[in-house]
Amino acid sequence: MSSLPATTGSLPAGALDSSGSLAAGAPAAITSPITELAQTTVVGSFTVVNLLAWVSIGIFVLAFALEWRGEIDPARHVAAAAWVLFGLFWLLMAPHYYADVQSPIQTLLSLAALPLCTYAAYLLVNGRTSLLVLSKAVAIMGIIYLPAETIPFVRRWLIETTATQTHYGMELLGHSPGIIEGSAGYESKFDFDPDETVTGRTTYIIMACTGIGSMAIFGGLIGAVKAPLKRKVAAFAVAIGVIWILNLIRNVFIGLASPWGWFQHDPIVHVMTTYLGAQPDRVSYLVAHNYLSQLGSVVALLAIAYLLMKILPEILEPLEEVLFILSGTEYDLEEAVDAEKPADADD
Repeated sequence: MSSLPATTGSLPAGALDSSGSLAAGAPAAITSPITELAQTTVVGSFTVVNLLAWVSIGIFVLAFALEWRGEIDPARHVAAAAWVLFGLFWLLMAPHYYADVQSPIQTLLSLAALPLCTYAAYLLVNGRTSLLVLSKAVAIMGIIYLPAETIPFVRRWLIETTATQTHYGMELLGHSPGIIEGSAGYESKFDFDPDETVTGRTTYIIMACTGIGSMAIFGGLIGAVKAPLKRKVAAFAVAIGVIWILNLIRNVFIGLASPWGWFQHDPIVHVMTTYLGAQPDRVSYLVAHNYLSQLGSVVALLAIAYLLMKILPEILEPLEEVLFILSGTEYDLEEAVDAEKPADADD
């Protein structure tokens, strides 16, 4: 979800409110060279970022296919190349998270991605075949997410459906601003009257607000492991259902906190404007979206993962690989979370 003055016109698809950006005050060394490279057009509107996303996922899929054919050594080396490109993709996203989204969490994660992905590549080249399961999970995540992100009619349907459901959630709490045309002609902007709200701002739904990213993560983990189809379907249904509900609550929270100034308190405004370069009337949005909701999302993802471990303990395998990349230490999550091996685990 993004924030903008209630009287602002439509913005390009997926764009964020430039009036609240830190770009003007961001250090050139951080934003300028990387941003220019990321936004370089390759073909038509296809940028370097788009290219890296598609190419890296395509190479992950190739590694998946090689593993399926039993060609493990070639699969390891192909997956290693995919990890490096995947890390470069996230590095190019860092200026967007820093200057446009103003999200310290996403900025730090995107900066950390390249060294972590490079380490994963190093491990694969040096024989850690267990990382092929995690590589397969990333391939499936990309297969789920990239078409939804890049196919226009799918993107529009997801954004407008999420906006409609969020508006319904607002109505349950006594607010009915209506929905009008937002970015790229989508019916995604909540039509709050700027003269009646505290901040004079409103929000609109973008792709990141649909929850498809979190759904893709768990879809990838579930799809990558070997387990009976019945339990995989049950795990996927639980994950999608919980993510949908929590995402709706998140959108309603941000959508009301921004115009009604739930966090427009002097101490908070002082810190956000003095040290973080925020516009005073955008403080409630930033606190609700970039801090509370993102921290809540991390907690929610961990809770969902724990729930799925009970249904599909096989997903512990790729999660153990993530922990090894982060810490260099082997973990036995099955013992740590006291996960029982299902009776059909060897089916």
